[in-house]
Amino acid sequence: MARSKSSNRWLEEHVNDPYVKRAQVDGYRSRATYKLIELLDKDKLIRPGMLVLDLGSTPGGWSQILAPMVGNKGKVIASDILPMDAIADVEFILGDFTEEEVFNQIMAALGDAKADLVVSDMAPNISGVDAADQAASMYLVELALDMARQVLKPNGNFLTKVFHGEGYDDFLKDLRTSFDKVVVRKPDASRARSREVYVVGKGFKA
Repeated sequence: MARSKSSNRWLEEHVNDPYVKRAQVDGYRSRATYKLIELLDKDKLIRPGMLVLDLGSTPGGWSQILAPMVGNKGKVIASDILPMDAIADVEFILGDFTEEEVFNQIMAALGDAKADLVVSDMAPNISGVDAADQAASMYLVELALDMARQVLKPNGNFLTKVFHGEGYDDFLKDLRTSFDKVVVRKPDASRARSREVYVVGKGFKA
């Protein structure tokens, strides 16, 4: 089957992407790793000993750097509907966290503790129908926020990928009801023409 012009363009961009090449050299699983590194640094979101929940973690680019940053006294719990190759000091839970069984597994992994940070790089499978894709992406972001509200400790932080479009402003408004401060970031590694931004909620009002 012939590839569409847009998928050919994506492939060409991907192959020539400096962050893709850099990730291969640095041994990272994903170019998205560089987005997280910049965000963690800019907003001072991570420190040793933290308990972090990584939603939509596969292939593991984010967990891969979170685990060494939280160190031996910290913990990273990762979850995705797709399998993820093991990462040292990361507890991976396979499945849809909106399903009771998977949710309970995440809660069991947290134990009596609450998370210091919840991160989500979740995105839907793109259909090419903009309205449907936007609705699907906002649904995932709202699920991530709902999860964050259930597991974060007071003053904890939340980081998620969001796409500009229908529902974006309402989401920010909703986020501000649960966090002291909300900031929107566009990391250098995020492609300029992409509608994606990263939203950081700081200081969870439990």
